[in-house]
Amino acid sequence: MGPKSMNPSKREEKPTKKRNSSNGVVSSQHASTLQLEDDVPDFPRGGGSSLSRGELDEVRAEVDMEFEAEQRLLKKRKKEKRVQNRNQSSEDDLGSLFGDGISGKLPRFANRITLKNVTVGMKLWGVIAEVNEKDIVVSLPGGLRGLVRASEAFDPVSGNDVKEDVENNFLSSIYHVGQLVSCVIVQLDDDKKEVAKRKIWLSLRLSLLLKRLTLDVIQEGMVLSAYVKSIEDHGFILHFGLPSFAGFMPKRNQSEGLDVKMSVGQLLQGVVKSVDKARKVVHLSSAPDLISKIVTKDLKGISIDLLVPGMMVNARVRSTLDNGIMLSFLTYFTGTVDIFNLDKTFPTSNWKNVYAENMKVNARILFIDPSTRAVGLTLNPYLVGNKAPSSLVKVGDIFDQSKVIRVDKGSGLLLELPTLPVSTPAYVNVTDVADKDVRKLEKSFKEGNLVRVRVLGFRHLEGLATGTLKASAFEGSVFTHSDVKPGMVVKAKVIAVDVFGVIVQFASGMKARCPLRHMSEFEIAKPRKKFQVGVELVFRVLGCKSKLITVTHKKTLVKSKLEILSSYTDATEGLVTHGWITKIENHGCFVRFYNGVQGFAPRSELGLDPGSEISSMYHVEQVVKCRVMSCIPASHRINLSFNMTTSRVAGDNIVKPGSLVTGVVERMTPHAVVVNINDASHMKGTISLEHLADHHGLAALMYSVLKPGYQFDQLLVLDIEGNNLVLSAKLSLVNSAQLLPVDVSQIHPHSVVHGYVCNIIETGCFIRFIGRLTGFAPKSKVTDERKSDLREMFYVGQSVRSNIIDVNSETGRITLSLKQSFCCSTDASFIQEYFHLEDKIAMLQLLDSKDSGLRWIVGFEIGNVIEGKVHETKDFGVVISFEKYTDVFGFISHYQLAGTTLERGSIIRASVLDVSKIERLVDLSLKPEFFDRSKGEISTVLTHKKKRKREAPKELEVNQTVNAVVEIVKENYLVLSIPSYNFTVGYASLTDYNTQQQSQMQFSIGQSVVATIMALPAPSSHGRLLLLLKSVSDGVETSSSKRAKKKSSYDVGSLVQVEIIEIKPLELRLKFGSGFHGRVHVTEATDDNSTSNPFSNCRIGQTLTARIVSKGNKLENNKGSHQWELSIKPSLLKGPNVIDGGLLTEDFSYLYGQRVSGFVYKVDRDWAWLTISRNVKAQLYILDSTCEPTELAEFEKRFYVGKALSGYVLSANKEKKLLRLVVQSLTVGPIEVRENDSSGLLTYHICEGSVIGGRISKILPGVGGLLVQIDQHLYGKVHFTDLTDSWVSNPLSGYHEGQFVKCKVLEVNRSVEGKVHVDLSLRSTSDDSRDQRFTELNSGMPSSTIHVDKIEDLHPDMFVQGYVKNVTPKGCFIMLSRKVDAKILLSNLSDGYVENPENEFPVGKLVIGKVLSVDPLSKRVEVTLKTSRATSAPKSDINPLDSVTVGTIISGRIRRVESYGLFITIDNTNLVGLCHVSELSDDHADHIETKYKAGEKVAAKVLKVDKDRNRISLGLKNSYFEDDRTVQTPSRESHDNANEENDSFVCTVSTMLPQSSSAWIQNRNNESENGLHPILADVEARAFIQPLEVPLDDIESFDIEDDASRSIAVATIADTIDEKNKKAKKKAREERELEIRAAEERLLEKNIPRNADEFEKLVRSSPNSSFIWIKYMAFMLSLADVEKARSIAERALRTINIREESEKLNVWVAYFNLENEHGNPPQEAVTKIFQRALQYCDPKKVHLALLGMYDRTEQHKLADELLDKMVRKFKHSCKVWLRRIQWLLKQNHDGIQSFINRALLSLPRYKHIKFISQTAILEFKCGVPDRGRSMFEGMLREYPKRTDLWSIYLDQEIRVGDADVIRALFERAISLSLPPKKMKFLFKKYLEYEKSMGDEERIESVKRKAIEYVESTLS
Repeated sequence: MGPKSMNPSKREEKPTKKRNSSNGVVSSQHASTLQLEDDVPDFPRGGGSSLSRGELDEVRAEVDMEFEAEQRLLKKRKKEKRVQNRNQSSEDDLGSLFGDGISGKLPRFANRITLKNVTVGMKLWGVIAEVNEKDIVVSLPGGLRGLVRASEAFDPVSGNDVKEDVENNFLSSIYHVGQLVSCVIVQLDDDKKEVAKRKIWLSLRLSLLLKRLTLDVIQEGMVLSAYVKSIEDHGFILHFGLPSFAGFMPKRNQSEGLDVKMSVGQLLQGVVKSVDKARKVVHLSSAPDLISKIVTKDLKGISIDLLVPGMMVNARVRSTLDNGIMLSFLTYFTGTVDIFNLDKTFPTSNWKNVYAENMKVNARILFIDPSTRAVGLTLNPYLVGNKAPSSLVKVGDIFDQSKVIRVDKGSGLLLELPTLPVSTPAYVNVTDVADKDVRKLEKSFKEGNLVRVRVLGFRHLEGLATGTLKASAFEGSVFTHSDVKPGMVVKAKVIAVDVFGVIVQFASGMKARCPLRHMSEFEIAKPRKKFQVGVELVFRVLGCKSKLITVTHKKTLVKSKLEILSSYTDATEGLVTHGWITKIENHGCFVRFYNGVQGFAPRSELGLDPGSEISSMYHVEQVVKCRVMSCIPASHRINLSFNMTTSRVAGDNIVKPGSLVTGVVERMTPHAVVVNINDASHMKGTISLEHLADHHGLAALMYSVLKPGYQFDQLLVLDIEGNNLVLSAKLSLVNSAQLLPVDVSQIHPHSVVHGYVCNIIETGCFIRFIGRLTGFAPKSKVTDERKSDLREMFYVGQSVRSNIIDVNSETGRITLSLKQSFCCSTDASFIQEYFHLEDKIAMLQLLDSKDSGLRWIVGFEIGNVIEGKVHETKDFGVVISFEKYTDVFGFISHYQLAGTTLERGSIIRASVLDVSKIERLVDLSLKPEFFDRSKGEISTVLTHKKKRKREAPKELEVNQTVNAVVEIVKENYLVLSIPSYNFTVGYASLTDYNTQQQSQMQFSIGQSVVATIMALPAPSSHGRLLLLLKSVSDGVETSSSKRAKKKSSYDVGSLVQVEIIEIKPLELRLKFGSGFHGRVHVTEATDDNSTSNPFSNCRIGQTLTARIVSKGNKLENNKGSHQWELSIKPSLLKGPNVIDGGLLTEDFSYLYGQRVSGFVYKVDRDWAWLTISRNVKAQLYILDSTCEPTELAEFEKRFYVGKALSGYVLSANKEKKLLRLVVQSLTVGPIEVRENDSSGLLTYHICEGSVIGGRISKILPGVGGLLVQIDQHLYGKVHFTDLTDSWVSNPLSGYHEGQFVKCKVLEVNRSVEGKVHVDLSLRSTSDDSRDQRFTELNSGMPSSTIHVDKIEDLHPDMFVQGYVKNVTPKGCFIMLSRKVDAKILLSNLSDGYVENPENEFPVGKLVIGKVLSVDPLSKRVEVTLKTSRATSAPKSDINPLDSVTVGTIISGRIRRVESYGLFITIDNTNLVGLCHVSELSDDHADHIETKYKAGEKVAAKVLKVDKDRNRISLGLKNSYFEDDRTVQTPSRESHDNANEENDSFVCTVSTMLPQSSSAWIQNRNNESENGLHPILADVEARAFIQPLEVPLDDIESFDIEDDASRSIAVATIADTIDEKNKKAKKKAREERELEIRAAEERLLEKNIPRNADEFEKLVRSSPNSSFIWIKYMAFMLSLADVEKARSIAERALRTINIREESEKLNVWVAYFNLENEHGNPPQEAVTKIFQRALQYCDPKKVHLALLGMYDRTEQHKLADELLDKMVRKFKHSCKVWLRRIQWLLKQNHDGIQSFINRALLSLPRYKHIKFISQTAILEFKCGVPDRGRSMFEGMLREYPKRTDLWSIYLDQEIRVGDADVIRALFERAISLSLPPKKMKFLFKKYLEYEKSMGDEERIESVKRKAIEYVESTLS
């Protein structure tokens, strides 16, 4: 290492900045900087640097200045300049980089990397020091550190991989600490102030490191780095970051060398084994031993771009330098090795003697600088062995006995650290030798001295430690982050002050942060004033996380002597420590300790005074002393207390929660009352505002009047918080103190307990009892009303009555209900407390008053009559004043005036109804009923007369229910009068405990209410009669109300008199008895439901006699009472008085087909719902209601509510008591409907011949017909021919989806699986007209209404109509009916030429034709659409050729083109003429096939008509048309007349498909006589036919004898002329394609072409026949003309129609064989043809064809390679995998199972059975049968019921022939539980096998077992 850098002078700083800017440190210059300049030569002339002279001078000046820094500081400024100039000219640079090939003077110093000379684009070798989530830290040469972003860590295969991989923490899976990596500098972040803060950003991407690498450069033995792109079965596919080539590493090589598990993206090294330049694949091996020994070969012309850090080279010592050696390597390059990278770990001062000139060494490249062409090398033994040096020291370690190995003058010391197992070298820089400057190291330190050193750092790449000998380094306790312990006290110097806090620095140089809140005990307004930069202060460490140290300067914490709490495990009970408050809440404080430990101090442990707030005593960030009460380390919970000692009270004086105490008010706080408890404990308690009273309003009023000194007689202790008691003055809790639960064991479900609301959340309320015992009421159980916000219904602290629903004993969770219906009051405690508190508040109001107190109340007792004076008259009533009590006023409302008019000042006498002691207001009444309640009553006037208290009537009893009248409506209660008890005055609360906040029922004055007496007038009730309203106590029945109901009950079966109060369509609403309601269901009005309107004679108010049949449900509006079910059936009214329980449980038993009646009670779009009885309902589907479409469309109108309807039961659901009805009667008689069978009967009402209604669900495309819905889940199909009665052109035109139709069921098919298929018809023609239809059919004339339903009804010459079903190039098929189709050949489509059958005969077109033939057995019908019938009528005397005259100009179409002329069809006739090639043009015509095309329209002149031979000669020469341009055509009329006279005629000129073989032969005979060759004539006869195409329908087997006779007839044409008439009667039913193919084969067999011309004729006639083309190629090969054969193959591929793929493929295969035999070289020629074939044919077929050729020619290697490609390319093809397996079995390959597993992974699941079964068959045939057996067994375990697998398995075993195994397999098969059909198959197969074996005994045994199976099945 060089000396420590010092700041250069200002003069020398400018060029440095310029140099840095040129290096491109900005990231935007990244890409451009990495690429080398094109004009920079690889080898600079003269071997110099690429830097300019000026730049070199600047760099050298800078480094010289650094190197001589200390010396220059000691000298004067005058001498400084002179020394610098001298050194500049004489010394080389220590810090700059010098390139290779330097000529002249050698450099003095070796190249070394520093922060100043690193540049972008430099390649470095490094070792990974850290792998983080988003970056990697790399240790570089010279102790530098570089950072690698995640995006620069690897080359992604696709664009999105980087983002995904970074998110998935991908870096740690592909890199590890200690891994050696090559990297490129991509960016430098400069810090202008400090060079030491310069950040180096690196890239590990191979695309940058290997960007100039090509396949041409790569040689065997080269070491390359690569990423794992994917992991395959046999190895790894590698990715070099370059798109030009890829790599592969086999697993076997990898497993031998590496134990590390590979993952995708991982970086690895490998040795090149081979290079496949054709496939651009490099094959690598990864043996580590081999990699570490590989030396890069001396490549010719290698450039510096191809040098990679880490590359090992053979080098030769060129010279020694001051701090290293210079080496030359790879012929052209030189590099330097600095002193820290020598092969000796501890080089001594005479290290130069070791390295002699030209000494050979192995070195690895350490760095490459492309800009200066400087190369650094290393001889470090670890690095040369491709391993990173191990680290045996840690930062901060101290070594006392370190040995000085070498002293470097002016630089530093090399030490040997005594580490195990080997010593570690350490270097101490001259600046770290001592605290003071050391001028001469060699005098102070000698080699061999022992010194004490402390480790400062470690250079991972070189394995070199850096240390210090300074004495100050040994003093501080904190040297590294590992030395920092929470709680330790340290000294530190302030180096920065900011708004967030202070940055301080320890003596060791480490920095820490002191947050603003920890700078002082209290908040500092101006932190900079106290904390000045440079000041040294004492701090305490709070924690260290991610190398971030946090300290505090709080005085209490720094000076604390208490134990430190830095982990949850240290928090033992009773531990006292210091902490600081981080958060204050109402229920307590959160306290933080060291290292992030946190605890909580509840409010009760804060030592607060009763009633005081936490914020009044504590504040956030305050340091507090606290005690640990408990700790749960696992959940990180610590409970704290600010009370250091627990105050223990004597056992006798302990106050427990739930006990009652008395207390005196000490003081009032804003939210509570502080009370001194009157007992020996002298404790204090607090009463919160809400706990002063049950009533919310009175609690606030009570708080306002309370004063210190007031004594509470009874207070309930709710909880104890430290020394403070939580108290409650609520009477509901105080009175039930003995019943309130303290723990869960005291809570019993379904009990009602008093409590209070402690918290309200969105999902419910928390209710607390004594202590911390809390229950939860979910929102659904809080109230009967549905409200969203519970805070509007309840308030925290509210008194409630809760119903215990559930108690979970495990969790202790209590579930409550607050619904008023369950928790209403059962006494008058709520209103009683109201009046009790009212008295207390009134007394407290008068404590300071000089008034006489509440003595005025004595004169205003309830019911007294008093005298007063009208003070004032208001709109809302009259105000009364009293003479004696001036501050008491009376009030009389308008209702209580009883019509009396009062004047101001008048004296009145009124009765007291209510007294408000708080407001000093008396409510009075002038109503006479309150004056005259008892005879002889003495009124009391406000005089000195004696007053008498009135007593309540004796008749009133507690819990008695009475009717009362509202007299006064107060805010919280009602004043009531009871008329039936002499207008006694009572009081009832408007609300209850749980309904205080909820909206209440509104009452009006004079309203009648029902209430229950709860308390009679007494001192405890403050002299008032207290009642409980029924609306408040809804849901609770008192004893008296129970007695009343018992007296007025009715029994089921009783006869009652009822009154009609409402008439509805389906029921009568009645009332009877005292407030009882009931109804009569419509089905209870008559004995049968046949009457259409049974309530028509009923009237409202009418009285009837009815019988109670059951007690129904509760009424909708009145929840308290029930609705009774009654009946007015005459049969029930005449019956006995008492009815048993039979009426209550109606018997549900209905039969299929049973007729029932009911009434419609609901109708929707598809269903009508009926009520059959009170409990039985029925449903009727719309399509079951009628079959008429008009009625179906008005379904909802027809079935209105209340309509009476009868139907038949189709199904019954006993559980739902629901029937399914149909209107039509069912053909099957009534049968019992079982629950499981009801669904099966749903379709039995749909039978053949029935007429039903339907709804069109879908119009099928083409001629598919209609899909019609006939039931809810059943659809039928209407055939295209059954849509209309008559044959119309577009039968679907009148139909649309959703339309209702009337259908006739033609056929119903029910499958075994339960599926039903229905064929329908929309035709209305009946079967009665069948005879008439066939009479019309036999007449020979087509009818528009005749339909043929059966093929037996057809006969030849019969006219039929049908719709075109489909069209092919050979003709079309037509539909005659639902089951009968017919075919029409192309020749029979029309009398004229059909150019485009698809356009002229579209699908669905209506056609009329005549039957040609009928074959009932094969169900084939052939029809012709031609109007001429050549074979069915006698020959006419009129010759059709008479219509054609010589010289006539006719128009026509070219029928076909031959080499000798054109065949032309004359328009509007069936005549065909020939225009010879000589008559085409006035000039000579060549290649007429290119000038004329079939179907082209032409005009021709008739040259000759030969009636004897039936021939017409035509001419197309232009000279024929010069005189007469008029084109004449035969008259259409004459043609029609000719057709009328003679239906058909024979015209052999026409070359259409012959009607008989004789006509065909005769036609060819005539042509041969005309001078044409017989073969040519045959070819002409069918030249227009497309040969070798798929026939129109299925290929039929033809008569062999007839075929043979025709073969003979071809050979002997002359002998057949005499038999022409006889042969003409035979019909030719063979397919055209078979005739052509047979003719071709016969021609080639018997008349083999002898020369190329004959073959040319054949290929012209059948251009699409691969058979002829291949024969032609074979002919040429026989002549040894290979090139001609190739040209024929090329012609064939061009000529054959593109649609004829199979024909083309045949030619390609022939081409393969040709090139395989005659190609040069064969393999390459076949490959080229194969690649071409892939572009035109199905790739899989082409591959299979080539494989077949390789197999036939036994080219096993090529076949094997092709199969490997095929299984990768067609991995989803079962056939390809089977071919692979078959090949492997033939080659006796061992690894069959691995291929089978691969195939199963690749193939779709539905192909697995086929593949496994076929593979097993192959094993049986050519492999190991045992493997085949295991495959079959595996399939049968999964699919035991598949007989096809059993059959194949048995067949293979039978093939093997092991009788015992076969019989055992058969026995297993017949023991299965399979359907009878499958078992029959297995038994039959077994029997056939035994018969083949000939063992009679076993045959009988099999028969016996079959009989036993049948008997067991039947039983």
